[in-house]
Amino acid sequence: MRVLVTGGAGFIGSHIVKTLISRGHEPVVLDSLLPTAHRSVTGPPELGGAAWVRGDVRDRDVVRQALSGMDAVCHQAAMVGLGKDFADAPDYVGCNDLGTAVLLAAMAETGVERLVLAGSMVVYGEGRYECPSHGWVRPGPRAEQDLVSGRFEPLCPQCGAELSPGLVGEDAPADPRNVYATTKLAQEHLAAAWARTTGGRAVSLRYHNVYGPRMPRDTPYAGVASLFRSALARGEAPRVFEDGGQRRDFVHVRDVAAANAVALEAIDVRVPGALTSYNTGSGDPHTVGEMAAALAAGHGGPSPVVTGEFRLGDVRHITADSSRLKSELGWRPEVGFAEGMAEFATSRLRGG
Repeated sequence: MRVLVTGGAGFIGSHIVKTLISRGHEPVVLDSLLPTAHRSVTGPPELGGAAWVRGDVRDRDVVRQALSGMDAVCHQAAMVGLGKDFADAPDYVGCNDLGTAVLLAAMAETGVERLVLAGSMVVYGEGRYECPSHGWVRPGPRAEQDLVSGRFEPLCPQCGAELSPGLVGEDAPADPRNVYATTKLAQEHLAAAWARTTGGRAVSLRYHNVYGPRMPRDTPYAGVASLFRSALARGEAPRVFEDGGQRRDFVHVRDVAAANAVALEAIDVRVPGALTSYNTGSGDPHTVGEMAAALAAGHGGPSPVVTGEFRLGDVRHITADSSRLKSELGWRPEVGFAEGMAEFATSRLRGG
């Protein structure tokens, strides 16, 4: 299968390219090397000989040419993370939503009918919680006053009781809490509209917290694992926000790359004219504090410092139920938390 991998020079994209080559496919990379993700990169890193087109996914002529002869698209190109402040909003919408619209329009024009999209767990907002009196509930955004006071756990919106976090399934209602999350949900809506209009097949893999070798270092757009690892590389202690008790599902990038390959290979059995979403997580939740401690121990660096700081728009707990991806497509994560963090603690980071 010939697969156009947008953002294929990036962290996740480059691992997807390597995995596709190992499974006998022919990936072609389209990447503009945005400075927010590639500050010190002058060419595509470690693409294993895959063809590369330097271009912006928002440029319809470039995209149309790159799609020539393609069987499918694996769409990874995006701005990620919370960024610095709301002034980033136009860049997020431009890269993520306009870029996706241009890509899909070009796919409609060129007749490419298979799409695997890099989705995200951020579309859910807060995760799933159980109240002892009211069952499963979904708390609203946490109040700044509570966060300032160190009250980090959301409470039952009906009775104010303490909640127990659970696993989020794909049928949970969307509730994006920041600009990035809003753009990721819009990407799914655009892909669903494209599929309905063209009869194409689309899959969105809702990544949970992806980590692993070749994460970018020292950028506000990187994930928390990268920020901790960058601090350790500088000889500094990882700074853990809130009380470190935030629960996440940390999934290794090689497992995410395998999920993309499996989705591409199985996409012809998906329903034409529709988008199917799959949570893509390890199934083994850990706290942010546990992750920071594992990285510090593996790196031999300073122990984490719990700061009590917070970012508005962050959610407290979000962990995945990935059983649909396992049962329908046969995907299984292979890299465990201890093994993956030990490797990542000493692996090379990209320059930015």
